[in-house]
Amino acid sequence: MSSRPARHAAAVGLAVALGAAAIGWAVADEPVAPADPLGEQTAGAATVPAIGKNAFSFPFANLDDDERQRFAIGNSFFRRNWVEAPSSTAARDGLGPHFIARSCGGCHDQDGRGAPPDFKRGLNEQPIGLLIRLSVPAKGDDPLATAPEPTYGDQFNNRAVTGVKPEGEVRISLKPVTGRFADGTRYTLRAPTYGFTKLAYGPMQKGTMLSPRVAPQLPGVGLIDAIAEGDILANETSQREMDGPIKGRVNRVHDAWSGETRVGRFGWKANVPTLVHQTAGAFLGDIGITSRLFPKEACTSAQADCLASPHGGARSDAASDGVQRAVPGPEIDDTTLGHVVFYQSTLAPAARREAREPQVLQGQKLFQAAQCAVCHRPSYVTQGAPFPALSSPKVAQQTIWPYTDLLLHDMGEGLADHRPDGQANGRQWKTPPLWGTGLIRDVNGHQRLMHDGRANGVLEAVLWHGGEAEASKQQVLKMSAAERAALVKFVESL
Repeated sequence: MSSRPARHAAAVGLAVALGAAAIGWAVADEPVAPADPLGEQTAGAATVPAIGKNAFSFPFANLDDDERQRFAIGNSFFRRNWVEAPSSTAARDGLGPHFIARSCGGCHDQDGRGAPPDFKRGLNEQPIGLLIRLSVPAKGDDPLATAPEPTYGDQFNNRAVTGVKPEGEVRISLKPVTGRFADGTRYTLRAPTYGFTKLAYGPMQKGTMLSPRVAPQLPGVGLIDAIAEGDILANETSQREMDGPIKGRVNRVHDAWSGETRVGRFGWKANVPTLVHQTAGAFLGDIGITSRLFPKEACTSAQADCLASPHGGARSDAASDGVQRAVPGPEIDDTTLGHVVFYQSTLAPAARREAREPQVLQGQKLFQAAQCAVCHRPSYVTQGAPFPALSSPKVAQQTIWPYTDLLLHDMGEGLADHRPDGQANGRQWKTPPLWGTGLIRDVNGHQRLMHDGRANGVLEAVLWHGGEAEASKQQVLKMSAAERAALVKFVESL
């Protein structure tokens, strides 16, 4: 489908809801009020009315019985721990050699959001739902080209199986960043700095670039996967044609499943194009589970114990130069990987709460007035999964309200990690979806936001905005305490 109907749905929906004009892209020539102008059904027919600890863990409301069974199978492989090889549990062995968590649910507790170590208890505990990407500049003239750190690879893993040394420990220090609102109210943010101790394989290369990434909540990822590429490209075009500093751009990246270059939409820098690529990459990087897409263990030549560790994949005979050798296969096969992808693809976003409350409606108007909705585009009409066998047809033709443009934006020096990723530079981050923000506290017991969880709640997240979003932040700084509370209440209703 073309991007035009979805663009109209987003603009008209918000205009009707607020009684306001469009927010940066054209409205339909003959606007018709949508059936759900406030986006209360966040995922169309797939929406579930969920609150509480399990709010992120429900399947689409419109799945049939066979799909619910497949959802349950995928759920079991998502939540249960993988074990070291060799093991009698052949379907679940192959953990490590290096890893962060023993299961997908270890980082995404209750299908929810990870966090850095609890700042109130100090920062000596090791993170699980927060990982650190590593890279060094690649040879050549391309300033965005990177390579894995030679000794520790492209991701730091602080846990390991028996007989293998953990790569080391993550250390985080915090520096206060103070400011005040126009009404005189003071605030203090905490800027984290990341480093490592107890490095098991020697020092890292000088100038290694670090990028912390917290695990996001998962409901709705299958619907994000189903947004037409044309809609994302239309966001880029619309912003390029607008006046002002907001000029988002897509990140075009390689997709391991199809072998094609696609528009990125997952990861904090839109560095992953499809849900199956994201899932297989996380299995390898976070749990140490190989797949057909990523068949090699993440061991560098400096890590002899890692290279010698047992492999969990079934072995098959393969000929090379006339000699038969036993070759290890993937530790997770395509069928099992497909079940886990299907499970995530059909996790349902929860319906909005209190969407018609006066304070929430006031916050929605303030959200638009501060131009937040330019980057946090409210709605789309989904096209369909890129790989239908790995998802449900129920993802298609749904009006969804994720509040993201899926584009990269320069967010200023305060948030910069100075590490390129694909076509993203060291100051750019993808606009994260906002749906489910108000339920993170119920599900995961915290409200750590932004790419590394540095912000404690919605207002702190806004105050970290800079670069293209500096003007929007300045508008929020001028708001009264009541207006700030309304803005937060709106975002937490999504």
